Amino acid sequence: MDDKHRGCQATSQASVENRRRVFRLVAGIAAGMTTRIALADDEAQILVGDRLVLHTTEGAPVALRPADVRPNKVVLAFPFDPATRKIRNESRLSKILLVRGDEAKMDEETKKRAAGGVLAFSSVCTHAGCDVNAWMAKTSKLLCYCHSSQFDPYDSGKVADGPAPRPLPWLAIKLEGEELVVAGPLSAPPGAPA
Repeated sequence: MDDKHRGCQATSQASVENRRRVFRLVAGIAAGMTTRIALADDEAQILVGDRLVLHTTEGAPVALRPADVRPNKVVLAFPFDPATRKIRNESRLSKILLVRGDEAKMDEETKKRAAGGVLAFSSVCTHAGCDVNAWMAKTSKLLCYCHSSQFDPYDSGKVADGPAPRPLPWLAIKLEGEELVVAGPLSAPPGAPA
């Protein structure tokens, strides 16, 4: 094969790869417009011993502490491996919602899952897969703005109102020093039914 044909073949392969990239980008945008999550292709990656970092962190992660979670405010986080410092943010199903609640309202089971008054849940709504990212101070409930599902953090994330079909999965956390650390797996698979 001469140089001209090799050049055409390389250009053709690059063109095919560019079309594939555009297709994946368009498919990703279209998938983002829908709120359903396909759990088979996208899994949460949260391991016992992981630390938690703000979901907007770029660069070297700094582990969250209970003091970083203000009372009755939602903080969104991703887990990260403390050994490699790699943030596990490849899947949005790994996104964690943290809220510092009133320990006097927590039953013993809830207190066992908490660390310094901080409770952790999947941030992905069980109705249509939107982000649960708000705290309703008057009712002490977590809220998904998409379809107004509400979850009770003091009662294992149970549905308090709205169309969500199942509780928000909770995540047991603990303290190591001042750092919030994953102490167990999510109580159920995160996200909406496929």
